[in-house]
This record gives sequence, structure tokens and C-alpha cells, in this order.
Amino acid sequence: MGLFSKKLGIDLGTANTLVYLPGKGIVLNEPAVVAVSEQKNKILAIGSEAKDMIGKTPDSIIAYRPMRDGVIADYRVTEAMLRYFINKALGPFNLFKPDVMISVPAGVTSTERRAVVEAAIKAGAKNAYVVKEPILAAIGAGIPIYQSQGHMVVDIGGGTIDVAVISLGGIVASNSVKCAGNKIDQAIADYIKKTFNLAIGDKTAEKVKIKIGSAIPIEDELTYTIKGRDFIQGLPRSATISTNEIAKAIDNELRLMIRAIKDVLAQCPPELSSDIIDNGIIMTGGSSLLRNLTELVYRKIGVKAYLAEEPLYCVVNGTGIALEHLDTYKKASLSK
Repeated sequence: MGLFSKKLGIDLGTANTLVYLPGKGIVLNEPAVVAVSEQKNKILAIGSEAKDMIGKTPDSIIAYRPMRDGVIADYRVTEAMLRYFINKALGPFNLFKPDVMISVPAGVTSTERRAVVEAAIKAGAKNAYVVKEPILAAIGAGIPIYQSQGHMVVDIGGGTIDVAVISLGGIVASNSVKCAGNKIDQAIADYIKKTFNLAIGDKTAEKVKIKIGSAIPIEDELTYTIKGRDFIQGLPRSATISTNEIAKAIDNELRLMIRAIKDVLAQCPPELSSDIIDNGIIMTGGSSLLRNLTELVYRKIGVKAYLAEEPLYCVVNGTGIALEHLDTYKKASLSK
């Protein structure tokens, strides 16, 4: 590492991309969305600017997420997006290529991993290290991952739920299921379509989830007025929906997520199972902020679950810590 070599940590998510600059902290947090013009196949906007276009674009512009379920779905666009985020984080006058550490889902294949490394290097990185998300989430949540203690991390983002049991700096058992925040939004939109004959977009569904959603039915319900398009008349209309309807609407998705956790516990060595009972289940990622999700996990699994501090930032903070102690954590990173 030369004197001038910059380092960057990138949490390359399905919904958001966050960038961490050691010494500065999180310097960028933008939606992982790119707007492309159909005719010229030219990239028009990236990040927040592109997200505002979702669901509102003329036919000639497509706004979409190049990361699907946590892995690269569109290589060229991902590379352009990475370049944009790297340049934006380092500023216009940066002449040195940074060392970049990027998060990947636990279930990533070697081909998918290589795609991430190549995209990063093409986008201007000098070296690229990829580390599995649950390990980064654990580091960012302040878990001492190098002890011979079992810790369970459940990282729920937009595209995937990553469940891992970590001990001695490595993943002992893990599972990655493509059912997370986006699927919950989808279920809410479908429910509203069926129940109210009302069409709403993904952004509205996400808003409903954040404002009133809950993982279990509650006594003091919250309500929210949704505005959308009436299916039968095609005219704008609004309707009121309450928390327990949402809980019912997303029940299937939550069931899949609970099963993902159970599957990992089933492959866990008994010594580590006893550690997990002692240490509880640590939940990270934006979707773990769903009301009462920790309570649902506790009810269904029988182990105390609790939210990490700043769940949205655990992975990216983990990249920052790992970069500051790169030699220690190099062995956690998958080969270049």
C-alpha cells in the first residue's frame, strides 16, 4: 500500500449502494438504480436521480436495478454504476486508483464473484477484495468474529435474506434466500390489487410497509391512505389500509424468511447451537427494521433476536473496519 493509495468499502446492494471512506465514514448512500435510454442504450442517470424516475418514465427510458437478488444481472450497467459511485466518493481530482472491498451475498458462486471483481477493476479499482455479507454485517454490528464463539447473523436487504453462523472468523453454516424487502413490497402491492382493485407502484408499496407494516398483528393498528389507479374504471382513487392487513399480506414472505433461519440452525453443530441460545440472533440490513420482526423470529424460533445498531449500515461499516485492518481480515476475503 503506497502512501497515496485510497481505500473504499462498497456495500453493493440490490436496493442501495453505500460507500465507506476510511477516516471519513459513509460518504455515499444512493439507490442502486440506473436509467437507460432504449434507443441509444445510453446511461442517463444513476442513483437517486434514477430512482426518482422509477414508474414515471416515458417508454424510451428504462429505470432499473442492475443488481438482482444481490448479484449482478447486468454487467455493463453495474460497471458504469460502480465507476460513478467510486468517482463520486473520491472526488473529481483523484488520480490514484483505490483498493476496493465489496460485499457479496453468502451464496455467491465463483463466477458471480469474479464478475464483481472484474466490474470493480474495470470501474477504476486497483485491487478488489470481495467479502461475504454476513461476515461484514457481523464486523459492522460489533461482533467479535474471531472468537471461538458461535454467533448468528441474519442480514435482510432488498434482494436477499442472508443467514450465517460465524465462528473463528469464518462461516460455519449459511443460507441465502431470494426473499426479502422487494418481495415484501410486491406482496403488499398484490394484496392491495386483489382487495381494493387498486394498482400501486413499488415505491408506494414500500412506503406502506415502512409507515404501517408489521411482522405480527398488533392491537393498536396504524392506518395509511393509499393512492393508486382503480383497476375497473382506470381512474385515480384512494383507499385506507391498516397494519394487520399488511401483516396478513406478507405472511408467506415472512414464512420463507423464518424457514431460511431454521435451515441454518438445522445444519449447525450442537456446540454452536448452545452459543446461539446464549448470544441470541443479531439482525442487520434495512428490511430487519420491519416492526416486530425480532418478536416474530423469537416466537417462531425460540431464540432471542435483536436489532443491531444502525442495521442499514452494518455491512458498509464492516467494510470500513475490515479495510482499516486489511491484513487481519484478508483471510476473510475471498481471493482476488
